[in-house]
Amino acid sequence: MADRDDLKTNYLKGRGAQIQPANRFLKQEVVAEHIEGLDEPLVTDERTKVFMEQPRKIVNKITSPDLNNMNSANPYQGCEHGCIYCYARNTHNYYGFSAGLDFERNIIVKPTAPALLKKHFENKNYVPEPVMFSGNTDCYQPLERRYRITRSMLEVCLEYKNPVGIITKNSLILRDLDLLKELASQRLVHVMVSITSLKDELRLLLEPRTATYKNRLHVLKELSKNNIPAGVMIAPVIPGLTSEEIPRIIEAIAEHGALAVGYSIIRLNGEVKTIFRDWLNKNIPDGAEKIWNQIKECHGGQVNDSRFGTRMRGEGKIAESINQLFKMAKKKYISGRSMPEYDSTLFKRPAKEGQQLNLF
Repeated sequence: MADRDDLKTNYLKGRGAQIQPANRFLKQEVVAEHIEGLDEPLVTDERTKVFMEQPRKIVNKITSPDLNNMNSANPYQGCEHGCIYCYARNTHNYYGFSAGLDFERNIIVKPTAPALLKKHFENKNYVPEPVMFSGNTDCYQPLERRYRITRSMLEVCLEYKNPVGIITKNSLILRDLDLLKELASQRLVHVMVSITSLKDELRLLLEPRTATYKNRLHVLKELSKNNIPAGVMIAPVIPGLTSEEIPRIIEAIAEHGALAVGYSIIRLNGEVKTIFRDWLNKNIPDGAEKIWNQIKECHGGQVNDSRFGTRMRGEGKIAESINQLFKMAKKKYISGRSMPEYDSTLFKRPAKEGQQLNLF
């Protein structure tokens, strides 16, 4: 790994992406091609900006067979965590932003999400099934501390007794232990903590504004101690960079009470390909080519992969060796553990104000 002192002097600390790939949907963009021709340099505001959105719905059906046709609800678009590999970066193009720096400093907030979730549950044709928070971006990213949208959505799930799944890499989830405990007592919640590596120096480069890995293990321990079903997603596994850590990660999470573990191999679709390659060259110049080629080897010679059935696990010798390493470690450390089944039979629509039950 390159020493931070060897990086370019204009490296943006605290950000994952260091570039702004063009938005393919926009015909024009502002650039500084000939700075010597300007009276003043082009100034860019690096602070996080918040944009409010009023969507028509909050629950989206994901039909991918790789994701078990889950329902996804995302109170935020864009993510301050700044994870360099995040597949959700590409979705920022649809809002007129870049998948690069814009993704982590221009955050879209959906304040009406709890009301929209209620509306979804009130639909007379709705059949109760789990809703996943963070199907796209982390529902416990830093802005949640201020807006508390995720907490309000959890309150809605508890009110309607609807199962909910959460995946996060932020220790802010412990703020909501009271709700999670009540949901767990009725088999209405699963939590997956995302862990990519146990090396915090690497974490600062890969995921600059996330909780430390010690804090994530603490989250796992606290959830388990409070009987809240929790597991870990090792995602993404990066061949040649984090893949060898799989056994150590699974051993550590087993010691902290994990009931389940899964993984997926990195894939660099859309603009994430350009962003990640730039990150590799700047942070791991000596190993960049090796890592890049190993990623390609896992996806049939490409770093991107959209094929159902193979995109999450990859193919070829490297992908198979990662799969075997994962299976052996899982069998050794987490054998016999599993998440409890959700209980969808408890779902009920609360009586509306002024509505009386006919008891006779």
